[in-house]
Amino acid sequence: MQSPMHCFFDYHEFQSMLPGPDMTLVQLRHFISLAQTGSFSQSAAALFLTQPALSRSIRALEDELGQPLFDRVGRHSELTPFGRDAVERARELVLAADDLRDRGRLSGDAQEGLLRIGMGSGPGAMLMTPLLLKMAQERPRLRVEVARASTDLLVQALRERALDALVVDARSLRPAPDLNAQFLHDMRGAFLVRRGHPLDGRRGGPSFDELLRYPIASTPLSDEVARILVERYGPRAHPGDFVSLRCEELPSLVEVARHSDTVLLAIRAAAPDLVELSMQPALEARARFGLVTLRRRTAPPGLAIVRALMAELLGDQPG
Repeated sequence: MQSPMHCFFDYHEFQSMLPGPDMTLVQLRHFISLAQTGSFSQSAAALFLTQPALSRSIRALEDELGQPLFDRVGRHSELTPFGRDAVERARELVLAADDLRDRGRLSGDAQEGLLRIGMGSGPGAMLMTPLLLKMAQERPRLRVEVARASTDLLVQALRERALDALVVDARSLRPAPDLNAQFLHDMRGAFLVRRGHPLDGRRGGPSFDELLRYPIASTPLSDEVARILVERYGPRAHPGDFVSLRCEELPSLVEVARHSDTVLLAIRAAAPDLVELSMQPALEARARFGLVTLRRRTAPPGLAIVRALMAELLGDQPG
């Protein structure tokens, strides 16, 4: 008796062999993978394809586009000038398709789903705990993930669709056509110290030179704030020179200032128990926090709550 024959069917490999005049998302994913690795063998293994199947998929896409996407240099495949432009467009199409799929899955119940939001150091100190508490109370079935990092890293994650929205200092944001910054809220910056600090109560306010006698702590500052500091206090006031304690986590820096002679440069509202120094001349610097999203992308569930909390908490209290 003959043993039964077993046939292993690979859908992606089968689809790559099908004739057809139109490019497919599968082909675009193959193209993006090969652009990243430059190796048919590596991409084929990552995509669970044979190399001939991947070659047929890329060749069919090149035939459809009418131009080569890669130059074969030995065993390495390099993007042609046309390929470099095409891969960026391919990424946009694939990400848009993934976004459409995800939003379709979430549209059945606005109370459920996933909100992934990135926060800079200042807004994170003001918003993160109230946001998590409000979501726990009002949207218990909505999953919330908060990421904390520098603005550049958060923007990168937003573009890669690893995050849905950001709350960052808009002054540290590089303008770009794919980014949408809204709901801007200004907050005043200040030099802050603990009560009883040697500079607390100094008549007429301390000079910048007097500040330099103590450790100075700050989160990473925007170029705009750095410019203001240098204009007010001279070249030595560039944050890259005078800040001795730098950290993305503002609450940690507040604690350091509470328990040492460290001078903290931060938004005033982040540490209402600390004493604001009346500098000579006055600092007069402000942070501008905004909600940043990708243009033409559907808003995730729960973003309205973020906007409402921003309006409530990201602003200087009168008096």
